[in-house]
Amino acid sequence: MQDKKDIYYSKVMLFGEYSIIMGSMGLTIPYSHFNGELRFINNESYTNLNFARHSNKQLKELAKYISALKEKKELKVQLDTKRLLSDLDEGLYFESSIPEGYGLGSSGALVASLYNKYGINKIEAHTAISDDELIELKTIFAQIESFYHGTSSGIDPLICYLKHPIVLENAQHISSVGIPRRDILNEDAIFLVDAETTGKTAPLVKLFMDKTHDSAFKEKVDHELTPITNRCIQHLLKGELDKMFDYLLKLSSFQFKHFKEMIPQNIQTFWQEGLENQLFTLKLCGSGGGGFFLGFTRNYSQTKTYFLKQGKEIIPVYQEV
Repeated sequence: MQDKKDIYYSKVMLFGEYSIIMGSMGLTIPYSHFNGELRFINNESYTNLNFARHSNKQLKELAKYISALKEKKELKVQLDTKRLLSDLDEGLYFESSIPEGYGLGSSGALVASLYNKYGINKIEAHTAISDDELIELKTIFAQIESFYHGTSSGIDPLICYLKHPIVLENAQHISSVGIPRRDILNEDAIFLVDAETTGKTAPLVKLFMDKTHDSAFKEKVDHELTPITNRCIQHLLKGELDKMFDYLLKLSSFQFKHFKEMIPQNIQTFWQEGLENQLFTLKLCGSGGGGFFLGFTRNYSQTKTYFLKQGKEIIPVYQEV
């Protein structure tokens, strides 16, 4: 039986998608509803063998990438690659319930698992972790995860590794934070809505970057989107929910107007309804395009009923019981 500490959760970026590239703050939380762990293929267990073999094959490709960096003396971390390769030959794979292409950090959880199992002199995950250690971990994780995305900020594996909310003040300052529970009522909730399609991060990020070459759009990002995002985070961390929901509405309106390409048609309908009735508020969850979208409400039971009537089940991310 795996130790619970070896199980890595998915993540949800509450605020900061896209704007973080341009210097806004970001707030990310771990999400235990989906998770993954390293295991060995065992014909006697209830493993999906095709999934396990595919995962093992992918991990072997990642191991080749890591080994090549090590040979060139470019690997930013000490990893026991000999043991990793030996374990892969024995059937090591990543057993995961985290859906890929859904903005929940499936590759981040895998990278965090590998570092935990094969890191030499690794930085332990704890709440009193220093800024310098956070930056070092972020750099290590970014290099390994870039195998999957071409480039990586390292934030997804970092949040998966720490299993604790983190706030990004800027590129140089990351800190582990708590979200205050005062003023959170039992109907306040954060939830996910499934677009039932997957999204690809790289082309959407490229689209956003191309749009920032237009000075009018960049000005809107710098002078509207970034301050609104920062205010959402600041008010949430202070437990000022009324103010947070005011700015959240502005954020949702901005994304609906300027990020239409990132919102599938079926989600646009719900999004507009939320803006009009203000029962709930939708925003992007990660890069968008498909996968999950993030919702906030002060009346969870009524919101749940609304979506059920539309044939949609919503998944709670954070709910006061």
